[in-house]
Amino acid sequence: MPEWKPRNTSRARTLRNTATPAERALWEHLSRSQQGVKFSRQMPLGPWFADFLCRELRLVVELDGFSHDVKPERDEERDSWMRENGYRVLHFTNSEVRNNIEGVVTAIQMEIKRLRNLPPSRLREGQ
Repeated sequence: MPEWKPRNTSRARTLRNTATPAERALWEHLSRSQQGVKFSRQMPLGPWFADFLCRELRLVVELDGFSHDVKPERDEERDSWMRENGYRVLHFTNSEVRNNIEGVVTAIQMEIKRLRNLPPSRLREGQ
């Protein structure tokens, strides 16, 4: 579980308040129960922040925009850390959310269904 520090809470709040239009649009869908699971946004996860996190299924959803184009090695480092710590990471671009939000939501729902069918030990491994 993430280590809670006041600066993490403050940074997460700032990130939520400065969300991109794509993040706000996807949150409109994820904030409603997706097949009975709960998502949180801009959650501290180790040294990183997950755009959207379902703790129950250890599922992270990341939206990639301009900042991800500038520093792709940071994304690779973050994803590697998350996978090594048992999280499954899905990536979508801001453009995908803008142009095909229903397809993005469907892909997330399919992953939720897949993860729900894994044995608990495989889920902890981030399969």
